[in-house]
Amino acid sequence: MSKVEYAGSGEETAASAKSAWHTRPAEVLAAHEQAGRYFEAAGARSFVRDQGTGPAVLCVHGMIGSSFLYRKVLTGLADRGLRGIAFDLPGFGLAERPPGYDYSWTGLGKFCAAAVDELGLGEFHLVVHDIGGPVGFELAAAMPHRVASLTLLNTTVDVTAFKSPWSMEPFRHRVLGELWMKSLNAPLFRVLMGLQGIGDTSAVSKAELKTYLRLIKGPDHGRAFLRIMRSTERTPEKQALYRTAVRDVPYPVQAVWAADDPTMTLAVYGRKAQAAAELAGVYVIPGKHFPQEDQAPVIAAKIAELALRARG
Repeated sequence: MSKVEYAGSGEETAASAKSAWHTRPAEVLAAHEQAGRYFEAAGARSFVRDQGTGPAVLCVHGMIGSSFLYRKVLTGLADRGLRGIAFDLPGFGLAERPPGYDYSWTGLGKFCAAAVDELGLGEFHLVVHDIGGPVGFELAAAMPHRVASLTLLNTTVDVTAFKSPWSMEPFRHRVLGELWMKSLNAPLFRVLMGLQGIGDTSAVSKAELKTYLRLIKGPDHGRAFLRIMRSTERTPEKQALYRTAVRDVPYPVQAVWAADDPTMTLAVYGRKAQAAAELAGVYVIPGKHFPQEDQAPVIAAKIAELALRARG
């Protein structure tokens, strides 16, 4: 039987979030924007949050997310002597959403490669989440000797069997996806995040959840988001490439998994990631699909632990 480790709760994160309960979404979004800066790479203007000093840790987001998702993790990394970095992929968050952009995993991976050069990242520890896994694997496969370590966080390696959760599947279909996006309002989004996204909902305020929704829809009302959902590459060729990014590589790899994720479950996706990377075990933490909200200190600690081990 494979080894499974269990970690503690994210009470520290929940406590720090309480101050945001009476903040308006516009103030949350403004604070987020003020915490970062804009840059250009691969023909798109994007936004990056960069916090701390020390070895660089690049955190790649997936669907629903943006650099906003990692704001608590970046603080945890900075507190542990690391430089936490998270940028918005084109079509997400505060990044540009060009209508003709290549929103496939290949295209987003090329953006990441250009972005790390633009941001001056020589060597970096890599953290991937959700479809940020395939996108990050594109980056790692392109420059394996610049990756210092790799942390898999509720993602997918064997993409041929990847299935969108019920709440995301409508976005993949024309007309239905547009209708689902239009109907996605704050109350519905809050329900979905409680069901599938965040284990301890006291860790995030209504204003922060509304900010997530604003960053999803953006100025194009979610059209780029729909293109991304319809541009996934779930092919045997991509699966083979992604396995080369996690197995027999010149950097250490670990899997950190939220135990109650109903979309990328530990039993299926976690175990497949463990097998693909030939890991002895998976480090299991409480939470659902977005543990960055309620388990940020634990996640930052595990990333820092691997980074330290990689340096040694």
